[in-house]
Amino acid sequence: MTHDKSLDAVANAGIRLEELTRRGASRRDVLRALAAGGLMSMTGAGLLAASGAALAQDAKPKQGGRIRVATQSASAADTLDPAKGALGTDYVRANMFYNGLTELDSHLGARMALAESLETKDATVWVVKLRSGVQFHDGKSLTPADVVYSIMRHKDPATASKAKTLADQVKDVKATGPNEVTITLEGANADLPVILATSHFLIVKDGTKDFKTAIGTGPFKVKEFAPGVRTVGVRNEKYWKPGMPHLDEIELIGIGDEPARVNALLSGDVQLINAVSPRSTERIKGTSGYTILETKTGTYTDLIVRDEGGITGTEDFRRGMMYLMDREQIRRAVFRGYGAIGNDQPIDPTNKYYMAGLPQRGFDPDKAKFHFQKAKLGSAPVQIVASPAADGSIEMAMLLQQVAPQAGLNLQVTRVPADGYWSNHWMKHPLGFGSVNGRPSADVIFTQFFKSDAPWNEANWKSPQFDQMLVAARGEPDDAKRKKIYGDMQVLVNQTGGVGIPLFQSSIDAHTTKLKGLGSVPLAGLMGFAFAENVWLEA
Repeated sequence: MTHDKSLDAVANAGIRLEELTRRGASRRDVLRALAAGGLMSMTGAGLLAASGAALAQDAKPKQGGRIRVATQSASAADTLDPAKGALGTDYVRANMFYNGLTELDSHLGARMALAESLETKDATVWVVKLRSGVQFHDGKSLTPADVVYSIMRHKDPATASKAKTLADQVKDVKATGPNEVTITLEGANADLPVILATSHFLIVKDGTKDFKTAIGTGPFKVKEFAPGVRTVGVRNEKYWKPGMPHLDEIELIGIGDEPARVNALLSGDVQLINAVSPRSTERIKGTSGYTILETKTGTYTDLIVRDEGGITGTEDFRRGMMYLMDREQIRRAVFRGYGAIGNDQPIDPTNKYYMAGLPQRGFDPDKAKFHFQKAKLGSAPVQIVASPAADGSIEMAMLLQQVAPQAGLNLQVTRVPADGYWSNHWMKHPLGFGSVNGRPSADVIFTQFFKSDAPWNEANWKSPQFDQMLVAARGEPDDAKRKKIYGDMQVLVNQTGGVGIPLFQSSIDAHTTKLKGLGSVPLAGLMGFAFAENVWLEA
């Protein structure tokens, strides 16, 4: 393909792409006007790059220095394989050592990274032009073969990719020129640029099977990797982004206990932490030299009512449990006012497809009792499993236990430790809790957690109607029609699904005030896990 298109084609490309990404109205109008004037195309120098440059810049970044960063999760299963990433630390690590074709901006739009442009006419066939002059850490140049391998490996069950359901939408990836790759999807998906920005789809070297080290194109190179203990990355001197990264070294450790994480920060042992409890914010802000950053996100801790036969398999029992959640009390008592009230569906208010008109489910023990009686509940005790691993779940379980007798429910809380929770308990009990990090688009969250065959279908909820709507929305180029379909899907999950989502949590990071350059990406804290290349230390 050549780049000497007419201005109309460029304008259409700009407008088309602008529909594919997440924008606020004013930004949209500005970009539309530029696109209509033929000033932008889907290239690194064009629309996407322009839309993403607004991340926090305090002053001219200083070069040098090292920081230690403590996240809330580390385990013996820690990985350097981006396809297998399952926890926040994995995502941070992946973004230190690798890049994607695209990356997320501060509005969850996609901007160009290893791709210089991403072009499509029908949202099914996408032509990717690769940035030239990009080198892997071992000196090898980035080629189309690396991209083909990196995307196609997700489709192989042996890879055990956490993004396989997303990759199943890919029909074919082929090198179609010395610096060009063509991605063909099974069906149209206007979200592809955003999907390719997620950490699972970061680009690895062609043929990589051994992930003891991480040969990527990212801002840092692996110096040390000890799963469950620590990861040390040193500055990649040949990084393709001019002047980045700013730091010489980042050490990443996991401290699962939140008070211990806060103590490590305030004692100067680490300079940046994530997953700060709202309870700790006053203490941090009250300590000279430290501050917090709140990011509104789609992250939630959810009540999971699994459909596996038994009492939890009845729709009435599921509805009853949802009416027992006092959302305002959960926001006040558990999350200290941080967060947005949820409505038992996973699209949060920061998402452009959020359906504001869905009637809010309230706290109503009498309605809960009505549904429990219809479900023929009886007086046998019902166990609910909670753990510090699912943020706020123990407190939420205790609140449910307190009000359960009003609805005729004998609820018993079983507490299990954070260690091993995700492998040993999550999705293994009829009644329990999950904790879901925000996802970059409605399509991704629905595909990974609610589609009938999704690997993380927490409630084992199966709706053929929902599955059909998912495919329809994905290929719908008309944004208004797409929003309508996503609205109908939110209604369906709210009315028949098996997860209770009382609140969308704000993500709270805390850091020394000497650390600069940290901004917000609504995906999650730590700049959507991609802080590493952006931050620097003031002298």
